[in-house]
Amino acid sequence: MQRLRIKFSRGEEVKFISHLDIVRLWDRAFHRARLPLAFSEGFNPHPKMSLAAPLAVGMTSEAELMDVMVTRPVSPHWFTEAVGRQLPAGIGILGVYQTGLDIPSLQSQVRFAEYRVGLEPDGLTAKDLETAVAGLMAKESLPWHHQRDTGERSYDLRALIDELRLVEDLTLEMKLRCGSSGSGRPEQVVLALGISVHPRSIHRTRLTLEAR
Repeated sequence: MQRLRIKFSRGEEVKFISHLDIVRLWDRAFHRARLPLAFSEGFNPHPKMSLAAPLAVGMTSEAELMDVMVTRPVSPHWFTEAVGRQLPAGIGILGVYQTGLDIPSLQSQVRFAEYRVGLEPDGLTAKDLETAVAGLMAKESLPWHHQRDTGERSYDLRALIDELRLVEDLTLEMKLRCGSSGSGRPEQVVLALGISVHPRSIHRTRLTLEAR
């Protein structure tokens, strides 16, 4: 048995594909590449694969992570070549690494997600945005309510924002916390700025895992 960690990108071509469809996409690619996948036991076996911090629809990324279990060792080079040929435009394998079988699940290790967010001009100036960022970061807390399929969830959004800065004209970089206590969402941070503009693009640049 071997556990592989794959880092991959998601481009414009697949940014409107749901998390479930991304999982299915990888599953098909694995089968076509004849990867010796390991399966769960029981009446409905499924491939032993998991993605970290699923990316929301409409976002792109250069930092997606996935763990896959295989029944016999395969080399990172073979995986990249064989599986890469089966992937559609917009999905790119950036790295393949062997990792320990007994370490915690990938999702449980995620601590931070970093994003680059471009905003629509719509009358907004860089000075306005800089002032809004400074005001938000100066807050000690920011009670927030988010409606989900399971009902309304209330939490402190400020506690989930580790870093937020203006890096160039109408472009933000943010580092948001991820974990069992909550995960920051870049579109909600933009709303919390109170600037009445919408993101033009949201691109994930990094996932930080718990140091071991």
